[in-house]
Amino acid sequence: MDGENSTAEPSAPEATVKPAQQPDKPVIPEESTPQTSSLKLKTKCESESHDSKIVIGGQYYCQRSDSTEHIAEVIQKRVNPLRGDLHEYYVHYRGYNRRLDEWVEAGRFDLTKVVQENNATVVKPGDPNENADNRMTRNQKRKHDEINHVQKSYAEMDPTTAALEKEHEAITKIKYIDRIQLGKYEIDAWYFSPYPDEYGKQPKLNVCEYCFKYMRFESTYRKHLSDCTWRQPPGREIYRKSTISVYEIDGKDHKIYCQNLCLLAKLFLDHKTLYFDVEPFLFYVMTEVDRNGAHTVGYFSKEKESPDGNNLACILILPPFQRKGYGKFLIAFSYELSKVEGQIGSPEKPLSDLGKLSYRSYWTWVLLEILRDFRGTLSIKDLSEMTSITQADIISSLQSLNMVKYWKGQHVICVTQKHIEEHLRSQYFKRPRLPVDSAFLKWSPPKKKPPPPKNVLHHKKSNQ
Repeated sequence: MDGENSTAEPSAPEATVKPAQQPDKPVIPEESTPQTSSLKLKTKCESESHDSKIVIGGQYYCQRSDSTEHIAEVIQKRVNPLRGDLHEYYVHYRGYNRRLDEWVEAGRFDLTKVVQENNATVVKPGDPNENADNRMTRNQKRKHDEINHVQKSYAEMDPTTAALEKEHEAITKIKYIDRIQLGKYEIDAWYFSPYPDEYGKQPKLNVCEYCFKYMRFESTYRKHLSDCTWRQPPGREIYRKSTISVYEIDGKDHKIYCQNLCLLAKLFLDHKTLYFDVEPFLFYVMTEVDRNGAHTVGYFSKEKESPDGNNLACILILPPFQRKGYGKFLIAFSYELSKVEGQIGSPEKPLSDLGKLSYRSYWTWVLLEILRDFRGTLSIKDLSEMTSITQADIISSLQSLNMVKYWKGQHVICVTQKHIEEHLRSQYFKRPRLPVDSAFLKWSPPKKKPPPPKNVLHHKKSNQ
Protein backbone atom coordinates (compact mmCIF):
# COMPACT_ATOMS: atom_id res chain seq x y z
CA MET A 1 0.00 0.00 0.00
CA ASP A 2 1.27 3.41 -0.93
CA GLY A 3 -0.06 4.99 2.22
CA GLU A 4 -3.01 6.19 4.16
CA ASN A 5 -5.00 9.30 4.17
CA SER A 6 -3.55 11.77 6.61
CA THR A 7 -5.18 14.99 5.61
CA ALA A 8 -7.51 14.83 8.53
CA GLU A 9 -8.74 18.38 8.18
CA PRO A 10 -11.75 17.97 10.49
CA SER A 11 -9.75 16.69 13.43
CA ALA A 12 -5.98 16.73 13.07
CA PRO A 13 -4.18 18.50 15.93
CA GLU A 14 -2.59 21.82 15.12
CA ALA A 15 0.91 21.25 13.80
CA THR A 16 3.71 23.40 15.15
CA VAL A 17 4.67 25.57 12.20
CA LYS A 18 7.15 28.37 12.64
CA PRO A 19 8.34 30.86 10.01
CA ALA A 20 12.00 30.55 9.14
CA GLN A 21 14.38 32.64 11.26
CA GLN A 22 15.85 35.52 9.29
CA PRO A 23 19.56 34.80 8.81
CA ASP A 24 20.58 38.46 9.27
CA LYS A 25 18.70 38.91 12.55
CA PRO A 26 21.18 39.55 15.37
CA VAL A 27 21.22 36.90 18.08
CA ILE A 28 22.24 37.90 21.60
CA PRO A 29 24.23 35.06 23.20
CA GLU A 30 22.86 33.66 26.44
CA GLU A 31 26.28 33.95 28.09
CA SER A 32 26.27 37.75 27.71
CA THR A 33 25.64 38.30 31.45
CA PRO A 34 26.84 36.50 34.60
CA GLN A 35 23.21 35.93 35.59
CA THR A 36 22.36 33.97 32.44
CA SER A 37 25.63 32.05 32.70
CA SER A 38 24.73 31.04 36.26
CA LEU A 39 21.24 30.01 35.20
CA LYS A 40 22.61 27.94 32.34
CA LEU A 41 25.09 26.22 34.69
CA LYS A 42 22.30 25.45 37.14
CA THR A 43 20.08 24.01 34.41
CA LYS A 44 22.97 21.89 33.14
CA CYS A 45 23.64 20.53 36.65
CA GLU A 46 19.95 19.69 37.13
CA SER A 47 19.92 17.96 33.74
CA GLU A 48 23.00 15.90 34.60
CA SER A 49 21.40 14.93 37.92
CA HIS A 50 18.26 13.76 36.08
CA ASP A 51 20.31 11.94 33.43
CA SER A 52 21.78 9.56 35.97
CA LYS A 53 18.29 8.44 37.04
CA ILE A 54 16.63 8.01 33.63
CA VAL A 55 16.97 4.61 31.94
CA ILE A 56 15.80 3.33 28.56
CA GLY A 57 12.64 1.27 29.02
CA GLY A 58 11.72 3.13 32.20
CA GLN A 59 8.38 4.89 32.71
CA TYR A 60 8.20 8.35 34.23
CA TYR A 61 5.88 11.32 34.51
CA CYS A 62 6.86 13.71 31.74
CA GLN A 63 5.68 17.17 30.74
CA ARG A 64 4.42 17.33 27.16
CA SER A 65 4.93 20.32 24.88
CA ASP A 66 1.41 21.54 25.80
CA SER A 67 2.52 21.69 29.49
CA THR A 68 0.31 18.77 30.55
CA GLU A 69 1.91 15.87 32.42
CA HIS A 70 1.54 12.23 31.33
CA ILE A 71 3.17 8.87 31.90
CA ALA A 72 5.84 8.25 29.25
CA GLU A 73 8.09 5.34 28.35
CA VAL A 74 11.71 6.16 27.45
CA ILE A 75 12.60 4.43 24.18
CA GLN A 76 15.98 5.91 23.18
CA LYS A 77 18.64 8.43 24.21
CA ARG A 78 20.81 10.74 22.11
CA VAL A 79 23.15 13.72 22.23
CA ASN A 80 21.77 16.66 20.23
CA PRO A 81 24.63 18.67 18.65
CA LEU A 82 22.21 21.43 17.68
CA ARG A 83 21.47 22.09 21.36
CA GLY A 84 24.97 22.19 22.81
CA ASP A 85 25.39 18.39 23.04
CA LEU A 86 22.40 18.18 25.37
CA HIS A 87 21.15 14.71 26.26
CA GLU A 88 17.63 14.06 24.98
CA TYR A 89 15.24 11.15 25.45
CA TYR A 90 12.71 9.78 22.97
CA VAL A 91 9.43 9.09 24.77
CA HIS A 92 6.08 7.51 23.99
CA TYR A 93 3.13 8.78 26.03
CA ARG A 94 1.03 5.91 27.33
CA GLY A 95 -2.33 5.67 25.58
CA TYR A 96 -1.52 8.29 22.94
CA ASN A 97 -0.95 7.99 19.19
CA ARG A 98 2.69 7.62 18.15
CA ARG A 99 2.37 10.93 16.31
CA LEU A 100 2.85 12.60 19.69
CA ASP A 101 6.12 10.76 20.48
CA GLU A 102 8.94 13.27 20.89
CA TRP A 103 12.49 13.99 22.04
CA VAL A 104 12.59 15.71 25.42
CA GLU A 105 15.35 16.93 27.69
CA ALA A 106 15.86 15.50 31.17
CA GLY A 107 14.37 18.55 32.90
CA ARG A 108 10.87 17.68 31.64
CA PHE A 109 10.72 14.48 33.73
CA ASP A 110 9.24 14.63 37.23
CA LEU A 111 11.31 12.01 39.04
CA THR A 112 9.66 12.77 42.40
CA LYS A 113 6.58 10.80 41.32
CA VAL A 114 6.63 7.02 41.07
CA VAL A 115 4.73 5.32 38.24
CA GLN A 116 2.83 2.34 39.63
CA GLU A 117 2.50 -0.85 37.58
CA ASN A 118 -0.65 -0.79 35.44
CA ASN A 119 -1.17 2.81 36.49
CA ALA A 120 -4.43 4.14 35.11
CA THR A 121 -5.54 7.71 34.72
CA VAL A 122 -6.90 8.89 38.07
CA VAL A 123 -10.37 10.46 37.78
CA LYS A 124 -11.70 12.16 40.88
CA PRO A 125 -15.33 11.59 41.95
CA GLY A 126 -17.60 14.14 40.34
CA ASP A 127 -15.14 14.74 37.48
CA PRO A 128 -16.95 15.26 34.15
CA ASN A 129 -14.91 12.36 32.71
CA GLU A 130 -16.02 9.93 35.43
CA ASN A 131 -17.59 6.84 33.80
CA ALA A 132 -17.35 8.59 30.41
CA ASP A 133 -16.78 5.30 28.60
CA ASN A 134 -19.87 3.80 30.24
CA ARG A 135 -22.04 6.70 29.09
CA MET A 136 -20.89 6.52 25.46
CA THR A 137 -22.42 4.20 22.90
CA ARG A 138 -20.07 1.98 20.89
CA ASN A 139 -20.41 4.30 17.88
CA GLN A 140 -19.75 7.41 20.00
CA LYS A 141 -16.67 5.79 21.56
CA ARG A 142 -15.33 4.86 18.10
CA LYS A 143 -15.73 8.47 16.93
CA HIS A 144 -14.19 9.78 20.16
CA ASP A 145 -11.15 7.51 19.76
CA GLU A 146 -10.71 8.52 16.09
CA ILE A 147 -10.91 12.25 16.80
CA ASN A 148 -8.65 12.11 19.87
CA HIS A 149 -6.11 9.76 18.25
CA VAL A 150 -6.52 7.03 20.87
CA GLN A 151 -4.25 4.15 19.91
CA LYS A 152 -5.85 0.71 19.60
CA SER A 153 -4.27 -1.99 21.74
CA TYR A 154 -3.02 -5.18 20.10
CA ALA A 155 -5.80 -7.07 21.92
CA GLU A 156 -8.40 -5.03 19.99
CA MET A 157 -6.91 -6.06 16.63
CA ASP A 158 -7.24 -9.32 14.73
CA PRO A 159 -4.09 -11.53 14.97
CA THR A 160 -2.82 -10.70 11.46
CA THR A 161 -3.22 -6.95 11.93
CA ALA A 162 -1.61 -7.13 15.38
CA ALA A 163 1.42 -8.99 13.97
CA LEU A 164 1.83 -6.45 11.15
CA GLU A 165 1.45 -3.55 13.61
CA LYS A 166 4.16 -4.98 15.87
CA GLU A 167 6.54 -5.39 12.93
CA HIS A 168 5.76 -1.88 11.65
CA GLU A 169 6.24 -0.35 15.10
CA ALA A 170 9.61 -2.06 15.55
CA ILE A 171 10.91 -0.63 12.26
CA THR A 172 9.53 2.89 12.69
CA LYS A 173 9.61 3.18 16.47
CA ILE A 174 12.00 6.13 16.76
CA LYS A 175 11.59 9.44 14.93
CA TYR A 176 15.03 11.02 14.74
CA ILE A 177 14.09 14.01 12.57
CA ASP A 178 12.38 16.51 14.87
CA ARG A 179 11.57 19.15 12.29
CA ILE A 180 12.20 20.25 8.73
CA GLN A 181 12.75 23.56 7.00
CA LEU A 182 10.51 23.73 3.93
CA GLY A 183 10.44 27.09 2.21
CA LYS A 184 9.49 29.72 4.77
CA TYR A 185 8.11 27.12 7.20
CA GLU A 186 9.78 25.19 9.98
CA ILE A 187 7.54 22.18 10.56
CA ASP A 188 7.54 19.59 13.35
CA ALA A 189 7.80 16.03 11.99
CA TRP A 190 5.17 13.53 13.14
CA TYR A 191 6.64 10.14 12.24
CA PHE A 192 9.78 8.27 11.21
CA SER A 193 10.88 8.53 7.57
CA PRO A 194 13.59 6.31 6.02
CA TYR A 195 15.93 9.02 4.78
CA PRO A 196 19.51 7.70 4.29
CA ASP A 197 21.36 7.34 7.62
CA GLU A 198 23.44 10.49 7.49
CA TYR A 199 20.25 12.47 6.80
CA GLY A 200 17.72 10.39 8.74
CA LYS A 201 19.52 10.90 12.06
CA GLN A 202 19.59 14.71 11.80
CA PRO A 203 17.42 16.56 14.37
CA LYS A 204 16.62 19.08 11.62
CA LEU A 205 16.53 18.48 7.87
CA ASN A 206 16.41 21.19 5.19
CA VAL A 207 14.19 20.43 2.18
CA CYS A 208 13.80 22.47 -1.03
CA GLU A 209 10.12 23.29 -1.47
CA TYR A 210 10.34 22.98 -5.28
CA CYS A 211 12.48 19.91 -6.06
CA PHE A 212 12.37 18.30 -2.55
CA LYS A 213 16.12 17.76 -2.43
CA TYR A 214 17.11 17.28 1.23
CA MET A 215 20.20 18.65 2.95
CA ARG A 216 21.76 18.38 6.41
CA PHE A 217 23.43 21.78 6.69
CA GLU A 218 21.87 25.20 6.45
CA SER A 219 24.83 26.51 4.44
CA THR A 220 24.26 23.82 1.80
CA TYR A 221 20.56 24.63 1.84
CA ARG A 222 21.14 28.37 1.32
CA LYS A 223 23.46 27.69 -1.60
CA HIS A 224 20.95 25.30 -3.14
CA LEU A 225 18.19 27.92 -2.91
CA SER A 226 20.30 30.34 -4.91
CA ASP A 227 21.19 27.68 -7.52
CA CYS A 228 17.88 25.77 -7.88
CA THR A 229 15.98 26.77 -11.03
CA TRP A 230 12.80 24.82 -10.25
CA ARG A 231 9.73 26.94 -9.56
CA GLN A 232 6.98 24.38 -10.13
CA PRO A 233 6.54 20.59 -10.09
CA PRO A 234 7.61 18.62 -13.15
CA GLY A 235 5.03 16.91 -15.34
CA ARG A 236 1.91 18.42 -16.84
CA GLU A 237 -0.41 21.05 -15.40
CA ILE A 238 -3.94 19.65 -15.70
CA TYR A 239 -5.92 22.10 -13.56
CA ARG A 240 -5.63 25.83 -12.93
CA LYS A 241 -8.25 28.06 -11.36
CA SER A 242 -7.20 31.31 -9.76
CA THR A 243 -4.17 30.51 -7.56
CA ILE A 244 -4.80 26.75 -7.34
CA SER A 245 -2.98 24.47 -9.73
CA VAL A 246 -2.64 20.67 -10.03
CA TYR A 247 0.15 18.82 -11.84
CA GLU A 248 0.12 15.21 -13.04
CA ILE A 249 3.52 13.55 -12.64
CA ASP A 250 4.49 10.08 -13.86
CA GLY A 251 6.65 8.26 -11.33
CA LYS A 252 8.54 6.59 -14.17
CA ASP A 253 9.46 9.89 -15.86
CA HIS A 254 10.39 11.79 -12.70
CA LYS A 255 11.61 9.08 -10.35
CA ILE A 256 13.91 11.10 -8.03
CA TYR A 257 11.33 13.87 -7.54
CA CYS A 258 8.59 11.36 -6.65
CA GLN A 259 10.88 9.42 -4.29
CA ASN A 260 11.81 12.63 -2.49
CA LEU A 261 8.12 13.56 -2.26
CA CYS A 262 7.33 10.17 -0.69
CA LEU A 263 10.15 10.53 1.86
CA LEU A 264 8.82 13.95 2.81
CA ALA A 265 5.26 12.61 3.06
CA LYS A 266 6.32 9.79 5.40
CA LEU A 267 7.26 12.38 8.04
CA PHE A 268 3.51 13.04 8.38
CA LEU A 269 2.05 9.59 7.57
CA ASP A 270 2.30 6.61 9.89
CA HIS A 271 1.52 3.65 7.62
CA LYS A 272 3.10 4.69 4.35
CA THR A 273 5.28 1.81 3.13
CA LEU A 274 6.19 2.78 -0.45
CA TYR A 275 9.08 5.18 -0.92
CA PHE A 276 11.24 4.03 -3.80
CA ASP A 277 9.10 1.92 -6.15
CA VAL A 278 7.31 4.92 -7.64
CA GLU A 279 7.24 3.90 -11.32
CA PRO A 280 3.80 2.18 -11.20
CA PHE A 281 2.20 5.37 -9.82
CA LEU A 282 0.90 8.71 -11.01
CA PHE A 283 1.23 11.67 -8.62
CA TYR A 284 -1.18 14.62 -8.55
CA VAL A 285 0.53 17.55 -6.83
CA MET A 286 -1.58 20.51 -5.68
CA THR A 287 0.07 23.94 -5.49
CA GLU A 288 -0.62 27.52 -4.49
CA VAL A 289 0.68 29.85 -7.20
CA ASP A 290 2.17 33.28 -6.61
CA ARG A 291 4.75 35.44 -8.37
CA ASN A 292 7.59 33.39 -6.87
CA GLY A 293 6.37 30.04 -8.15
CA ALA A 294 4.02 27.11 -7.51
CA HIS A 295 4.28 26.08 -3.84
CA THR A 296 3.32 22.47 -3.08
CA VAL A 297 0.56 22.16 -0.47
CA GLY A 298 -0.26 18.45 -0.86
CA TYR A 299 -0.70 15.57 -3.25
CA PHE A 300 -2.30 12.22 -3.88
CA SER A 301 -1.00 9.23 -5.79
CA LYS A 302 -2.74 6.41 -7.58
CA GLU A 303 -1.73 3.25 -9.38
CA LYS A 304 -1.64 3.37 -13.15
CA GLU A 305 -3.26 -0.06 -13.21
CA SER A 306 -5.16 -0.91 -10.04
CA PRO A 307 -6.51 -4.49 -9.92
CA ASP A 308 -8.86 -3.41 -7.10
CA GLY A 309 -10.21 -0.34 -8.91
CA ASN A 310 -8.61 2.12 -6.47
CA ASN A 311 -8.62 5.76 -7.59
CA LEU A 312 -6.29 6.89 -4.78
CA ALA A 313 -3.39 5.22 -2.99
CA CYS A 314 -1.95 7.92 -0.72
CA ILE A 315 -3.01 11.46 0.16
CA LEU A 316 -1.36 14.17 2.20
CA ILE A 317 -1.81 17.86 2.93
CA LEU A 318 1.32 19.38 4.45
CA PRO A 319 0.71 20.73 8.00
CA PRO A 320 1.01 24.47 7.19
CA PHE A 321 -1.81 24.12 4.66
CA GLN A 322 -4.28 21.98 6.58
CA ARG A 323 -7.73 23.22 7.57
CA LYS A 324 -8.10 25.12 4.29
CA GLY A 325 -10.29 22.61 2.49
CA TYR A 326 -7.42 21.22 0.42
CA GLY A 327 -7.89 17.63 1.60
CA LYS A 328 -11.53 17.53 0.48
CA PHE A 329 -10.45 19.18 -2.78
CA LEU A 330 -8.00 16.38 -3.57
CA ILE A 331 -10.54 13.70 -2.63
CA ALA A 332 -13.08 15.33 -4.95
CA PHE A 333 -10.39 15.69 -7.64
CA SER A 334 -9.69 11.93 -7.56
CA TYR A 335 -13.39 11.29 -8.23
CA GLU A 336 -13.47 13.86 -11.05
CA LEU A 337 -10.71 11.88 -12.76
CA SER A 338 -12.74 8.69 -12.24
CA LYS A 339 -15.78 10.32 -13.85
CA VAL A 340 -13.72 11.30 -16.91
CA GLU A 341 -12.41 7.74 -17.11
CA GLY A 342 -15.93 6.35 -16.76
CA GLN A 343 -14.79 4.25 -13.79
CA ILE A 344 -16.11 3.57 -10.31
CA GLY A 345 -13.34 4.16 -7.74
CA SER A 346 -12.45 3.94 -4.08
CA PRO A 347 -9.40 4.83 -1.97
CA GLU A 348 -6.96 2.09 -1.12
CA LYS A 349 -7.87 0.33 2.11
CA PRO A 350 -7.44 0.28 5.01
CA LEU A 351 -7.80 3.99 5.67
CA SER A 352 -6.36 5.61 8.76
CA ASP A 353 -8.82 6.84 11.39
CA LEU A 354 -8.40 10.39 10.13
CA GLY A 355 -8.73 9.19 6.54
CA LYS A 356 -12.05 7.56 7.37
CA LEU A 357 -13.34 10.83 8.80
CA SER A 358 -12.30 12.83 5.72
CA TYR A 359 -13.74 10.36 3.22
CA ARG A 360 -16.94 9.74 5.16
CA SER A 361 -17.49 13.49 5.33
CA TYR A 362 -16.99 13.84 1.55
CA TRP A 363 -19.17 10.84 0.64
CA THR A 364 -22.06 11.87 2.87
CA TRP A 365 -22.02 15.46 1.61
CA VAL A 366 -22.10 14.32 -2.06
CA LEU A 367 -24.91 11.83 -1.40
CA LEU A 368 -27.02 14.24 0.67
CA GLU A 369 -26.74 16.93 -2.01
CA ILE A 370 -28.03 14.51 -4.66
CA LEU A 371 -30.82 13.10 -2.47
CA ARG A 372 -31.99 16.59 -1.53
CA ASP A 373 -32.35 17.79 -5.13
CA PHE A 374 -33.46 14.58 -6.84
CA ARG A 375 -37.12 13.89 -7.48
CA GLY A 376 -38.07 10.31 -8.17
CA THR A 377 -36.64 6.91 -7.32
CA LEU A 378 -32.92 6.35 -6.89
CA SER A 379 -31.11 3.06 -6.36
CA ILE A 380 -27.68 2.62 -4.83
CA LYS A 381 -26.45 1.56 -8.28
CA ASP A 382 -27.78 4.85 -9.73
CA LEU A 383 -25.92 6.85 -7.06
CA SER A 384 -22.73 4.93 -7.79
CA GLU A 385 -22.91 5.69 -11.52
CA MET A 386 -23.64 9.38 -10.86
CA THR A 387 -20.81 9.91 -8.38
CA SER A 388 -18.17 7.24 -9.29
CA ILE A 389 -18.31 6.19 -5.60
CA THR A 390 -18.47 2.41 -5.10
CA GLN A 391 -21.72 0.85 -3.90
CA ALA A 392 -19.95 -0.47 -0.78
CA ASP A 393 -18.82 3.06 0.17
CA ILE A 394 -22.29 4.45 -0.50
CA ILE A 395 -23.94 1.78 1.66
CA SER A 396 -21.55 2.31 4.58
CA SER A 397 -22.05 6.11 4.39
CA LEU A 398 -25.85 5.87 4.29
CA GLN A 399 -25.83 3.30 7.10
CA SER A 400 -23.95 5.78 9.30
CA LEU A 401 -26.82 8.21 8.66
CA ASN A 402 -29.48 5.53 9.21
CA MET A 403 -30.72 6.09 5.65
CA VAL A 404 -30.57 2.57 4.25
CA LYS A 405 -32.43 -0.62 5.11
CA TYR A 406 -31.83 -4.22 4.09
CA TRP A 407 -35.05 -5.51 2.56
CA LYS A 408 -35.69 -8.70 0.56
CA GLY A 409 -32.01 -9.38 -0.01
CA GLN A 410 -30.95 -5.91 -1.07
CA HIS A 411 -30.11 -2.49 0.38
CA VAL A 412 -32.85 0.08 -0.11
CA ILE A 413 -32.57 3.85 0.47
CA CYS A 414 -35.09 4.88 3.10
CA VAL A 415 -35.17 8.62 3.75
CA THR A 416 -37.44 11.65 4.01
CA GLN A 417 -36.76 15.21 2.88
CA LYS A 418 -36.91 16.36 6.50
CA HIS A 419 -34.27 13.78 7.45
CA ILE A 420 -31.95 15.03 4.67
CA GLU A 421 -32.35 18.69 5.65
CA GLU A 422 -31.58 17.89 9.30
CA HIS A 423 -28.31 16.24 8.32
CA LEU A 424 -27.34 19.06 5.96
CA ARG A 425 -27.86 21.60 8.76
CA SER A 426 -25.61 19.57 11.05
CA GLN A 427 -22.12 20.91 11.81
CA TYR A 428 -20.66 17.67 10.42
CA PHE A 429 -21.89 18.25 6.85
CA LYS A 430 -20.45 21.50 5.66
CA ARG A 431 -20.18 22.34 1.98
CA PRO A 432 -16.53 22.03 0.83
CA ARG A 433 -14.78 25.38 0.94
CA LEU A 434 -12.93 24.68 -2.28
CA PRO A 435 -14.99 22.67 -4.80
CA VAL A 436 -13.41 21.28 -7.96
CA ASP A 437 -14.60 23.18 -11.05
CA SER A 438 -14.59 20.54 -13.80
CA ALA A 439 -14.60 23.29 -16.47
CA PHE A 440 -10.96 24.00 -15.55
CA LEU A 441 -9.84 20.35 -15.72
CA LYS A 442 -7.74 19.78 -18.84
CA TRP A 443 -7.19 16.06 -18.74
CA SER A 444 -7.92 12.89 -20.63
CA PRO A 445 -7.19 9.34 -19.42
CA PRO A 446 -3.79 7.97 -20.43
CA LYS A 447 -4.01 5.41 -23.19
CA LYS A 448 -3.82 1.93 -21.79
CA LYS A 449 -1.45 -0.51 -23.40
CA PRO A 450 -3.22 -3.39 -25.15
CA PRO A 451 -2.73 -6.74 -23.43
CA PRO A 452 0.03 -8.88 -24.94
CA PRO A 453 -1.23 -11.41 -27.47
CA LYS A 454 -1.78 -14.87 -26.11
CA ASN A 455 0.53 -17.58 -27.34
CA VAL A 456 -1.51 -19.71 -29.68
CA LEU A 457 -0.16 -23.12 -30.52
CA HIS A 458 -1.13 -24.44 -33.94
CA HIS A 459 -1.21 -28.20 -34.20
CA LYS A 460 -0.91 -29.75 -37.59
CA LYS A 461 -3.21 -32.62 -38.20
CA SER A 462 -1.15 -35.69 -38.87
CA ASN A 463 -2.15 -37.92 -41.73
CA GLN A 464 -2.74 -41.42 -40.56
